[in-house]
Amino acid sequence: MPYTTISEVVEHETEVRRSRFLCALAPAGSEEEARAFIAARRRRDASHNCTAYVIGTRAQRADDDGEPGGTAGTPMLDVLTRRGFADVVAVVTRYFGGVLLGAGGLVRAYGGAVGETLDRASPVRMVPARLVTVTIDHAHAGRLENDLRGSGHPPRGVAYGGQVAFEVAVAESGLPGFTDWLATATAGRAVAAPGAGLHLPAP
Repeated sequence: MPYTTISEVVEHETEVRRSRFLCALAPAGSEEEARAFIAARRRRDASHNCTAYVIGTRAQRADDDGEPGGTAGTPMLDVLTRRGFADVVAVVTRYFGGVLLGAGGLVRAYGGAVGETLDRASPVRMVPARLVTVTIDHAHAGRLENDLRGSGHPPRGVAYGGQVAFEVAVAESGLPGFTDWLATATAGRAVAAPGAGLHLPAP
C-alpha cells in the first residue's frame, strides 16, 4: 500500500490555555531510529514528553508519559494513521501552564499539535516497489551499469560471480516497462528476477 512520510525534522509550537505544546516530527525507518529521536527530544524541564510513531506496516506505538491514559499518545498516533503517514515519529513536549484541560482538551491539544505540524511538513509519497536482481555477463556489465544509472534505477548493490548481478529498486507499477526497457537495452542478454518488496518515493 502507498503511504506518506516526511524527509526532514519539522517543529511547531501551539498554546492551549497557557500550556505550551512543542511538537517535533522526524522521519524514522525503524523502531530503533524512532526511539533514538525520542530520547534526543526528551526535555527534563517539561511536564510531559508524549510520543507516537508508525513504522511502515510493522509497528505502531504511543506513550502518554504520565498524562491520563489515552489522552496524549493515542490521539497523536490517530492523527498520523488517519492522514496516511508512516515511517514517522512524533514527540510533543508539554510545558504546563497552570490550567487543567480535562481529558477532551488534552486529546484535542495533543492531536492538534501533531496535525498542525504535519501541515507544515513537506510530504513524500511512497509507493510499493520491488528489489530486482538483474544478471548479465561480464562483457556487457559495464555498459548496463551506465544504462541503469541513466534510466533512474542506479544499482544498490553489485555481486560478481560467474555473471554480474545488479540489485535495483523498481516501482511495482513500473516493472513491466522496466523489463521491456532491459530487454531492449541489452538485446535480451540480461535476466531480471523480482525479489523483496519495499517502498520508493513516487516520481
